[in-house]
Amino acid sequence: MHPRNKHIGRYDLKKLAKAVQALKSKITLNVRKEETIDFSDPEAVKLLNAALLKVYYNVDQWDIPPGYLCPPIPGRADYIHYMADILRDSNNGQIPKGESVKCLDVGIGANAVYPIIGISTYGWSFIGSDIDPVSIKSVKRLMDHNAWLKNNLTVKTQPNAKDILYGILDHEEPVDLVICNPPFHASLQAAQEGTLRKVRNLTKSEVKEAKQNFGGQGSELWCEGGERQFVGTMIRESKNFGKSCFWFSSLVSKQSNLKAILEYLAIAKAVEVKTIPMSQGNKASRVVTWTFLTPEEQKVWKESRWRS
Repeated sequence: MHPRNKHIGRYDLKKLAKAVQALKSKITLNVRKEETIDFSDPEAVKLLNAALLKVYYNVDQWDIPPGYLCPPIPGRADYIHYMADILRDSNNGQIPKGESVKCLDVGIGANAVYPIIGISTYGWSFIGSDIDPVSIKSVKRLMDHNAWLKNNLTVKTQPNAKDILYGILDHEEPVDLVICNPPFHASLQAAQEGTLRKVRNLTKSEVKEAKQNFGGQGSELWCEGGERQFVGTMIRESKNFGKSCFWFSSLVSKQSNLKAILEYLAIAKAVEVKTIPMSQGNKASRVVTWTFLTPEEQKVWKESRWRS
């Protein structure tokens, strides 16, 4: 994990259960007699997330509609911290902080976890986009319950399901950073098979049917062509906003997709590309970042937007 991640080490479940009382009933002992929860239980995972967000990120009330994506907080925090490092490296070793740093979260979902962590930790402001009206409504409800979130987050509905940045970004409104956790699977069947594999690994048993332990609706889990096609479309669209956004980025879950994505960036003539490896437990992934700004344009951007 990133060294600034607040979730290095085992969860303090006693502390978390004090914050969210319902979590207490979900705490069990593993074979080593250590306190844990059943990570194949969607309700236990949701309660854990609510407690983590309350204890570490000052979220007073957090909930999501039934069946919607309930993401693992440590991995989401890693992404935000690594992006802070990308901005730091473009700013003479200092992380730009405060609401003047504007970020776009492509596919904010119903949970708003990336903006929550980015706003709470670095004071950034966020735009959150999504194609799903239920997700947009859920995020607005979270904002109503947490005034500090409402002050730094704007949500936008993506009007065209085939677009990613078009309809959301504006050439007249500079954005410092774009983050994205793209739909992983290429079909509903692949998403269901992935869920079965995950639950089998967690329970160490053969299961024929399983609920998503971290939830997820169709658009959150799969799209035509999977993450490779999604990120490819994002790269193509990003070139049109290359002078109004500093850094674009996307999570790439499958190592096998990385080569094609780097080739897409070469075709798009990105000026600078960085690949950042990430790992949480047994899960390995990476973030690909790119910019179309020349070194001279990067300097002007930094001096005009991030000067203390």
